[in-house]
Amino acid sequence: MHALRVWLLLGLVWLPISLPASATDSPEIAPRVLVLGDSISAAYGMSLEQGWAALLERRLRERWPASSVVNASISGDTSAGGLRRLPDLLAEHSPDLLVIELGGNDGLRGYPTNKLEENLTDMAELAIKAGAEVLILPMEIPPNYGPRYTRSFRESFENAAETTGATLGPFLLDGIATYPNLMQKDGIHPTVEAQPLINNILLPVIESLLAQHRLS
Repeated sequence: MHALRVWLLLGLVWLPISLPASATDSPEIAPRVLVLGDSISAAYGMSLEQGWAALLERRLRERWPASSVVNASISGDTSAGGLRRLPDLLAEHSPDLLVIELGGNDGLRGYPTNKLEENLTDMAELAIKAGAEVLILPMEIPPNYGPRYTRSFRESFENAAETTGATLGPFLLDGIATYPNLMQKDGIHPTVEAQPLINNILLPVIESLLAQHRLS
Protein backbone atom coordinates (compact mmCIF):
# COMPACT_ATOMS: atom_id res chain seq x y z
CA MET A 1 0.00 0.00 0.00
CA HIS A 2 3.04 2.29 0.31
CA ALA A 3 3.09 2.89 -3.45
CA LEU A 4 -0.62 3.73 -3.37
CA ARG A 5 0.04 6.43 -0.81
CA VAL A 6 2.95 7.90 -2.73
CA TRP A 7 1.13 8.44 -6.05
CA LEU A 8 -1.56 10.49 -4.39
CA LEU A 9 0.72 13.51 -4.01
CA LEU A 10 2.19 13.61 -7.53
CA GLY A 11 1.62 16.66 -9.65
CA LEU A 12 -0.55 18.51 -7.14
CA VAL A 13 -0.37 22.24 -6.41
CA TRP A 14 -2.57 24.20 -4.06
CA LEU A 15 -2.59 27.96 -4.38
CA PRO A 16 -4.02 29.68 -1.28
CA ILE A 17 -6.96 31.94 -1.91
CA SER A 18 -7.49 35.09 0.11
CA LEU A 19 -10.99 35.71 1.37
CA PRO A 20 -12.75 38.95 0.47
CA ALA A 21 -14.14 40.96 3.36
CA SER A 22 -17.76 41.77 2.65
CA ALA A 23 -21.27 41.97 3.89
CA THR A 24 -21.59 38.24 3.22
CA ASP A 25 -20.58 37.68 6.85
CA SER A 26 -24.07 38.83 7.78
CA PRO A 27 -25.94 36.27 9.91
CA GLU A 28 -28.92 36.63 7.57
CA ILE A 29 -26.96 35.05 4.72
CA ALA A 30 -27.55 31.31 4.43
CA PRO A 31 -25.26 29.76 1.79
CA ARG A 32 -26.08 26.21 0.71
CA VAL A 33 -23.37 23.72 -0.30
CA LEU A 34 -24.04 20.43 -2.07
CA VAL A 35 -21.30 17.80 -1.95
CA LEU A 36 -21.51 15.16 -4.68
CA GLY A 37 -18.86 12.56 -4.02
CA ASP A 38 -17.86 8.97 -3.43
CA SER A 39 -16.63 7.09 -0.36
CA ILE A 40 -13.98 9.66 0.49
CA SER A 41 -16.70 12.25 1.05
CA ALA A 42 -19.28 9.74 2.32
CA ALA A 43 -17.22 9.26 5.52
CA TYR A 44 -16.32 5.66 4.71
CA GLY A 45 -15.38 3.72 7.83
CA MET A 46 -16.81 6.29 10.26
CA SER A 47 -20.02 8.08 11.12
CA LEU A 48 -21.22 10.85 8.80
CA GLU A 49 -20.83 13.35 11.64
CA GLN A 50 -17.09 12.65 11.68
CA GLY A 51 -16.58 13.25 7.96
CA TRP A 52 -15.12 16.37 6.41
CA ALA A 53 -18.45 17.51 4.95
CA ALA A 54 -20.07 17.60 8.39
CA LEU A 55 -17.04 19.44 9.77
CA LEU A 56 -17.32 21.89 6.87
CA GLU A 57 -20.87 22.79 7.85
CA ARG A 58 -19.76 23.52 11.41
CA ARG A 59 -16.95 25.77 10.21
CA LEU A 60 -19.16 27.63 7.74
CA ARG A 61 -21.69 28.30 10.49
CA GLU A 62 -19.04 30.19 12.40
CA ARG A 63 -19.21 32.75 9.58
CA TRP A 64 -22.76 32.22 8.32
CA PRO A 65 -24.85 30.71 11.17
CA ALA A 66 -27.68 29.65 8.84
CA SER A 67 -25.45 27.94 6.24
CA SER A 68 -25.99 24.29 5.35
CA VAL A 69 -24.05 21.46 3.70
CA VAL A 70 -25.95 18.62 2.03
CA ASN A 71 -23.74 15.57 1.66
CA ALA A 72 -25.09 13.56 -1.28
CA SER A 73 -22.00 11.34 -1.52
CA ILE A 74 -22.33 7.59 -2.03
CA SER A 75 -19.56 5.05 -1.55
CA GLY A 76 -18.56 3.48 -4.87
CA ASP A 77 -20.21 6.19 -6.96
CA THR A 78 -18.79 7.19 -10.33
CA SER A 79 -19.01 10.31 -12.46
CA ALA A 80 -21.83 8.70 -14.46
CA GLY A 81 -23.75 7.95 -11.28
CA GLY A 82 -23.28 11.49 -10.04
CA LEU A 83 -24.50 12.89 -13.34
CA ARG A 84 -27.66 10.77 -13.17
CA ARG A 85 -28.44 11.95 -9.64
CA LEU A 86 -27.53 15.60 -10.02
CA PRO A 87 -30.65 17.09 -11.70
CA ASP A 88 -32.93 15.95 -8.88
CA LEU A 89 -30.43 17.12 -6.25
CA LEU A 90 -30.19 20.58 -7.82
CA ALA A 91 -33.97 20.87 -7.98
CA GLU A 92 -34.37 19.79 -4.37
CA HIS A 93 -31.58 21.78 -2.70
CA SER A 94 -30.88 24.81 -4.97
CA PRO A 95 -27.23 25.04 -3.83
CA ASP A 96 -25.07 28.13 -4.04
CA LEU A 97 -22.06 25.85 -4.48
CA LEU A 98 -21.68 22.34 -5.88
CA VAL A 99 -18.57 20.43 -4.81
CA ILE A 100 -17.83 17.56 -7.22
CA GLU A 101 -15.63 14.87 -5.66
CA LEU A 102 -16.02 12.08 -8.19
CA GLY A 103 -13.77 10.25 -10.63
CA GLY A 104 -11.62 8.10 -8.39
CA ASN A 105 -13.75 5.01 -8.98
CA ASP A 106 -13.82 5.76 -12.71
CA GLY A 107 -10.04 5.65 -12.77
CA LEU A 108 -9.74 2.51 -10.69
CA ARG A 109 -12.07 0.78 -13.16
CA GLY A 110 -10.13 2.03 -16.17
CA TYR A 111 -13.10 4.08 -17.37
CA PRO A 112 -12.38 6.03 -20.58
CA THR A 113 -11.03 9.44 -19.60
CA ASN A 114 -12.92 11.22 -22.36
CA LYS A 115 -16.17 9.99 -20.81
CA LEU A 116 -15.00 11.06 -17.36
CA GLU A 117 -14.24 14.53 -18.69
CA GLU A 118 -17.61 14.64 -20.44
CA ASN A 119 -19.46 13.66 -17.26
CA LEU A 120 -17.58 16.22 -15.16
CA THR A 121 -18.29 18.89 -17.77
CA ASP A 122 -21.99 18.01 -17.92
CA MET A 123 -22.31 18.12 -14.12
CA ALA A 124 -20.61 21.50 -13.94
CA GLU A 125 -22.77 22.93 -16.74
CA LEU A 126 -25.97 21.69 -15.08
CA ALA A 127 -25.02 23.33 -11.79
CA ILE A 128 -23.91 26.60 -13.37
CA LYS A 129 -27.16 26.75 -15.36
CA ALA A 130 -29.00 26.30 -12.05
CA GLY A 131 -27.16 29.31 -10.63
CA ALA A 132 -24.50 27.58 -8.54
CA GLU A 133 -20.76 28.00 -8.30
CA VAL A 134 -18.89 24.76 -9.04
CA LEU A 135 -15.77 23.36 -7.40
CA ILE A 136 -14.22 20.31 -9.08
CA LEU A 137 -11.88 18.35 -6.84
CA PRO A 138 -9.16 16.49 -8.76
CA MET A 139 -8.25 12.90 -8.00
CA GLU A 140 -5.22 10.71 -8.74
CA ILE A 141 -4.78 7.05 -9.60
CA PRO A 142 -1.88 4.59 -9.11
CA PRO A 143 0.99 4.81 -11.62
CA ASN A 144 0.58 1.15 -12.59
CA TYR A 145 -2.23 2.26 -14.92
CA GLY A 146 0.50 3.64 -17.15
CA PRO A 147 1.72 7.20 -17.74
CA ARG A 148 -0.60 7.83 -20.69
CA TYR A 149 -3.80 6.93 -18.83
CA THR A 150 -2.62 8.58 -15.61
CA ARG A 151 -1.86 11.85 -17.42
CA SER A 152 -5.14 11.77 -19.35
CA PHE A 153 -7.05 11.02 -16.14
CA ARG A 154 -5.52 14.02 -14.38
CA GLU A 155 -6.20 16.28 -17.37
CA SER A 156 -9.89 15.30 -17.37
CA PHE A 157 -10.47 17.39 -14.25
CA GLU A 158 -8.39 20.29 -15.53
CA ASN A 159 -10.14 20.34 -18.90
CA ALA A 160 -13.64 20.13 -17.41
CA ALA A 161 -12.92 23.09 -15.15
CA GLU A 162 -11.41 25.14 -17.96
CA THR A 163 -14.24 24.37 -20.38
CA THR A 164 -17.01 25.31 -17.98
CA GLY A 165 -15.40 28.07 -15.94
CA ALA A 166 -15.67 25.96 -12.80
CA THR A 167 -12.97 26.19 -10.14
CA LEU A 168 -10.39 23.40 -10.03
CA GLY A 169 -9.81 22.84 -6.35
CA PRO A 170 -6.91 21.42 -4.36
CA PHE A 171 -6.36 17.70 -3.95
CA LEU A 172 -8.22 16.88 -0.75
CA LEU A 173 -5.63 14.29 0.38
CA ASP A 174 -2.64 16.54 -0.18
CA GLY A 175 -0.20 16.05 2.70
CA ILE A 176 -2.39 13.27 4.12
CA ALA A 177 -2.09 10.20 1.89
CA THR A 178 1.60 9.54 2.63
CA TYR A 179 1.07 9.27 6.39
CA PRO A 180 -0.06 5.77 7.49
CA ASN A 181 -1.71 7.09 10.66
CA LEU A 182 -3.96 9.32 8.54
CA MET A 183 -5.07 6.55 6.16
CA GLN A 184 -7.19 3.49 6.85
CA LYS A 185 -5.71 0.03 6.38
CA ASP A 186 -6.81 -0.11 2.75
CA GLY A 187 -4.44 2.77 1.98
CA ILE A 188 -7.20 4.58 0.08
CA HIS A 189 -9.59 6.08 2.61
CA PRO A 190 -8.57 8.72 5.16
CA THR A 191 -9.06 8.13 8.88
CA VAL A 192 -11.18 10.08 11.36
CA GLU A 193 -8.05 11.99 12.36
CA ALA A 194 -7.56 13.13 8.74
CA GLN A 195 -11.02 14.66 8.37
CA PRO A 196 -10.21 18.03 10.02
CA LEU A 197 -7.11 18.26 7.82
CA ILE A 198 -9.20 17.68 4.68
CA ASN A 199 -11.58 20.36 5.88
CA ASN A 200 -8.68 22.77 6.38
CA ILE A 201 -7.50 22.12 2.81
CA LEU A 202 -10.92 22.81 1.28
CA LEU A 203 -12.35 25.50 3.56
CA PRO A 204 -10.49 28.54 2.13
CA VAL A 205 -11.55 27.94 -1.46
CA ILE A 206 -15.12 27.05 -0.45
CA GLU A 207 -15.51 30.17 1.68
CA SER A 208 -14.05 32.29 -1.10
CA LEU A 209 -16.43 30.88 -3.72
CA LEU A 210 -19.43 31.36 -1.45
CA ALA A 211 -18.43 34.95 -0.71
CA GLN A 212 -17.94 35.70 -4.41
CA HIS A 213 -21.27 34.08 -5.24
CA ARG A 214 -23.09 36.23 -2.73
CA LEU A 215 -21.42 39.37 -4.06
CA SER A 216 -22.39 38.64 -7.68
